[in-house]
Amino acid sequence: MSDLMFGLDTFGDVPEDDSGRPVSHAAAIRQVVDEAVLADDLGVDVIALGEHHRPEYSVSTPETVLAGIATRTSRIRLASGVTVLSSDDPVRVFQRFATVDALSNGRAEVILGRGSFTESFPLFGYDLRDYDVLFEEKIELFAKLLEEKPVTWSGTKRAPLEHVDVFPKTESGRLTTWVGVGGSPQSVVRTAHYGFPLMLAIIGGAPARFAPYIDLYRRAAEQFGTTAHPVGMHSPGFIADTDEEAKEVFWPHYRVMRDRIGALRGWPPIRREEFDAEIAHGSLYIGSPETVARRMAGAIRTLGVGRFDLIYTAGAQPVSARMRAVELYGTRVIPLVRDILAS
Repeated sequence: MSDLMFGLDTFGDVPEDDSGRPVSHAAAIRQVVDEAVLADDLGVDVIALGEHHRPEYSVSTPETVLAGIATRTSRIRLASGVTVLSSDDPVRVFQRFATVDALSNGRAEVILGRGSFTESFPLFGYDLRDYDVLFEEKIELFAKLLEEKPVTWSGTKRAPLEHVDVFPKTESGRLTTWVGVGGSPQSVVRTAHYGFPLMLAIIGGAPARFAPYIDLYRRAAEQFGTTAHPVGMHSPGFIADTDEEAKEVFWPHYRVMRDRIGALRGWPPIRREEFDAEIAHGSLYIGSPETVARRMAGAIRTLGVGRFDLIYTAGAQPVSARMRAVELYGTRVIPLVRDILAS
């Protein structure tokens, strides 16, 4: 599994300083950059930044923050996680990520998604009733743009293009593009149709239940005659020096965030028993380096994925605890996972 890749994923959750006060959105963005620089120094393969338009999160334009990270790092790959393509313009998304690719000497990746949150739709003037058709049309256009040749395209939700060339071009001739999928079979099949790598958002329940999606992706790619790339997964977690410390640092802030979002979606308040069960058997990778590595290795082995991105922020965990989590992930967890999988 030497080609197995490990990433860190964040939405730029607004953390607390060590006196317990929330930092500003601006400070939260700078904090993400500092964490990415540390991850780069420690040999983590990827940093992925998700797009959100809510007060708890600081990153609304992942590619802008990634451009800042590009100028302070040398090897870590720079991804979105995800870019909400439905409420953006595919031409601009391509241009912005091609620019990050230039600044980083070819390290940019875009992970396209429909978005599990919907704030961006009214914000940018899109109708949620067009949720499906917007993504369908825009991913078709984006696939054409990736060929880096003059594009002719027409749809119902955007002005047509007639033999239009788009700049800047990438030096490699191809911008690395994934599709993030949360559990829709149609999305898995669409990803295979375009020959894109699949990134599974596994944020609850046993990872094994996602095995059928990976099988569907491979079977669909075979039928379409496209490439079935190594599949990636991203899941939430947190690392501290001991299991108990990781849980106690993570839980109170996670509960606030989870219940705030749950109230909008009709979920009951989360109970501590559910949290502990998810750590033991589900998709929360929380604990000491040894505990997290063992659980990650189990998920990677069960699903046969080629990349694991840990969503290392979920709520207002303190800045110092976040930096320690990144440090432990790079220095302890990743080497331990590789050792477990090699044995």
